[in-house]
Amino acid sequence: MLPPVRPKAKPVCASAVTTASRAIAASLPRSLPCAPLRPALPILALVVALAGCGGGGSSSGPPKALLTPGKLTKKAPQQFDVTFHTTAGDFTIGVHRTWAAHGADRFYNLVRNHFYDGAKIFRVVPHFVAQFGISRYPAVSEAWQNATIPDDAVAAQNKRGAVSFAAAGPNTRTTQVFIDLASNLQLDADQFAPFGTVTAGMDVVDKLYSGYGDGPTSHQPEMFAQGNAYLEKNWPKLDTILSTRVSNQPKP
Repeated sequence: MLPPVRPKAKPVCASAVTTASRAIAASLPRSLPCAPLRPALPILALVVALAGCGGGGSSSGPPKALLTPGKLTKKAPQQFDVTFHTTAGDFTIGVHRTWAAHGADRFYNLVRNHFYDGAKIFRVVPHFVAQFGISRYPAVSEAWQNATIPDDAVAAQNKRGAVSFAAAGPNTRTTQVFIDLASNLQLDADQFAPFGTVTAGMDVVDKLYSGYGDGPTSHQPEMFAQGNAYLEKNWPKLDTILSTRVSNQPKP
């Protein structure tokens, strides 16, 4: 899954990932893909073929709940907070379901079940975006690759601090999200619908390791197939999400 592309930047191509320019590669129009849109089957093939190359997880394996995306469909509260504890410090995302209901519901289920715990923040481009959402566990990445959600209408803008799902074309959002590090209003027209915003710790988000820039982005097939093992070997300075916690949700 590709991220948005900065204005005047060349599209980021990843041969084994869906290559429409809509993933958060967005500031290029969706009519300028690197190659025709095609299914994400190559990722699954790589996961199967390269599963023995690196585990990317603990010896106990992933939480069982994360292997069955179809069961993680709980409706999110209208508003809630998620605190991310990272190697760079803590930041909090305030989620508004009225902004993007499908996105808020998916994010709620992912964080409640600790999908992002241990994940690397693999794409940090200063003054553009910080992106994460590939599991440390290859088996989890395989389970979620086709667990898409419908698009939401854009009700909030991609201003600095806004949080949206990445995508690879219409109705292809799964688990990857990005934080706007600047005002990226051009992404609104490409249907990147924010579901929340950073309410505390934006200074921490700005400190996330950005030395690799877009370098890791085209290596998403390896991330899917090998998990953190690939990233820790090839991009060792990336910051890590240590844990996440949902708070400020209404009582049942």
